[in-house]
Amino acid sequence: MQLRRMREAAGLTGHDAGERAGISRAALGKIETAETRRVPARQVDALAEVYGATPDETNALRQLAADAGERGWWWKYRDVFGHDSLPDFEAEASLIQTVEIATVPGLLQTPEYAEAIFRGGPLTSTEHIDRQVEARMRRREILHRHEAAPRLWAVIDEGALRRPIGGPDVMRGQLDYLLWIGQHPNVDIQVMPFNVGAHPGLGLAFTILSFANPLDRTIVYTDSIGGVFEEDPDDVDRYVTTFSHVQATAPNTVVSAQFIEGIREESTPA
Repeated sequence: MQLRRMREAAGLTGHDAGERAGISRAALGKIETAETRRVPARQVDALAEVYGATPDETNALRQLAADAGERGWWWKYRDVFGHDSLPDFEAEASLIQTVEIATVPGLLQTPEYAEAIFRGGPLTSTEHIDRQVEARMRRREILHRHEAAPRLWAVIDEGALRRPIGGPDVMRGQLDYLLWIGQHPNVDIQVMPFNVGAHPGLGLAFTILSFANPLDRTIVYTDSIGGVFEEDPDDVDRYVTTFSHVQATAPNTVVSAQFIEGIREESTPA
């Protein structure tokens, strides 16, 4: 992806860049989409020269190419994720900011809650649902890494916490998990209550992923059918601004935790 960004910044088509670097258009396309896991250093250097990369950028590209040769854990679940590379980006992100209106964010779901969501989707086998749940639980492990765990900042609409997915017991377990995980230093959870009324993020569900590597620009994932990545800087800036407004409008994390506790108590049998 970084090579494609650099090519576009240089104003070159895939054909032109490949011709100048001595790489076929097809081969360059596979490199840019990570279909080719091992990229020879000479090709990386040739492309870096064509794009006018600095020595530091070239070294960073070499490291990215080396890292690309290692399969991430999500490769085991390619039958579940398909062409959705969100787990790949989540694993590399240093900051994940998400707004959810219909469900609890995937990185914050319990196994029972996730299973109920998948059972409510298109008809499929029990085995496939088990695989989907397993993959989702693997996704959330990044929050518990001992080194370089990302910071997750989630704003969740009240409706997502009141929708009885899986029934009362499953929802109570999910709310308990949110209260627990929200105490972790790298996790911030805010709830957008109904009584706020209209706000800048009304009707929107999206995730902003920022990276420590300066070569990796911030991207946005919009959770639609199939999922869409937004990479245009102007579009990304609009989402970043929207998140800032949403985050500022929602009650802080302490008040939000109390709000979650209130919903939890409401669902507890007398």
